[in-house]
Amino acid sequence: MLKAYFAAGCFWGVQQRFSRLPGVSQTAVGYMGGVMDSPDYRSVCTGRTGHAEVVEVVYDPDKIDFTTLLSCFFEWHDPTQVNRQGPDIGTQYRSAIFPQTAAQQAEAEEKISQLNQSGHYSQPIATTLEASDQFWIAEDYHQDYLDKRGLGHCGI
Repeated sequence: MLKAYFAAGCFWGVQQRFSRLPGVSQTAVGYMGGVMDSPDYRSVCTGRTGHAEVVEVVYDPDKIDFTTLLSCFFEWHDPTQVNRQGPDIGTQYRSAIFPQTAAQQAEAEEKISQLNQSGHYSQPIATTLEASDQFWIAEDYHQDYLDKRGLGHCGI
């Protein structure tokens, strides 16, 4: 099993979508990319910690590859937006990938290059590739938030 970390705005809908992909065995929401140890939702929402809302994806590379995860990630949100998705605004809602290996880094760079050259978007991809730092798991009430409430979708 391998891990991948994606930030695409509010983490609730992103987690729900990744959790439904065949080959994904586990997901969790949390925070990465900031300067504070043990951040919580309240501190991250201030925008002062530098963390992004992130989904940790545990996947079986024999059933789903990182390239497929990347394709889904880019389809599910607007990667041209800087520090926002829909009504959610702030650095915690940025579009980012936190590569865990050199291969993930190279695949993400290639995908971004392809998307920028495709003409599919009217603006350049704003998704950042950020150094893999500590993943801080979010509070229990954020885990599988939409499913726990019987909600079938989120605004991503």
